[in-house]
Parts: sequence; C-alpha cells; structure tokens
Amino acid sequence: MSPKQYQKRMNAIKVADALNKIEGAPVSDYARELSDKWAKGEITGLQMKAALIAAHKKV
Repeated sequence: MSPKQYQKRMNAIKVADALNKIEGAPVSDYARELSDKWAKGEITGLQMKAALIAAHKKV
C-alpha cells in the first residue's frame, strides 16, 4: 500500500471517529484495532464490517 493510500485511510478513520463522537457513540478498542488493520491493508473493509457485526451480536 502506498503512503498516500494509507494517509487517505487514516483520514477516513479520523472523520468516522469524529462523527461517532459527535453522535455520542464511543469507539471501542476493538474497533480501533480493526481500523488500524484496515488502514495498513491487513484486512478489507468488508472483513472489518463483518468482524464488528459479529462482535456486536455477542453483546
């Protein structure tokens, strides 16, 4: 992954986290971990979404 693509993903994460904060929805440590893996290209967006849905179903 190029540094430019990585930075674009990090910016997307920052925006998403800011929107969640405005809405009063805390971002879990697990979600942050998944976001970091996505930003690095270790998982896809679909994998991240599936992992988050699975984790929320357990709650």
